Amino acid sequence: MIKTTLTIDGMMCSMCEAHLNDAIRRDFKVKKVSSSHKKGITEIISESALDETAVKNAVDKTGYKVISVKTEPYEKKRFSLFGR
Repeated sequence: MIKTTLTIDGMMCSMCEAHLNDAIRRDFKVKKVSSSHKKGITEIISESALDETAVKNAVDKTGYKVISVKTEPYEKKRFSLFGR
């Protein structure tokens, strides 16, 4: 699994978040996508790395601007009673 974090310029409210999330879901096969207008980020969880140029183009079409893209391996956090 891959976590892609986009720094986004232009999100002002929760409707902006929803609009951006819908655009990402429509254009890419993702497990999860969530945006925060307060933090100015969109986090995407996918099986494989996304094409950065395609992601930037998809965001540009919505009227927002990608400032940066960070890609890293993602491991789902597991619950443990023992803190391991």
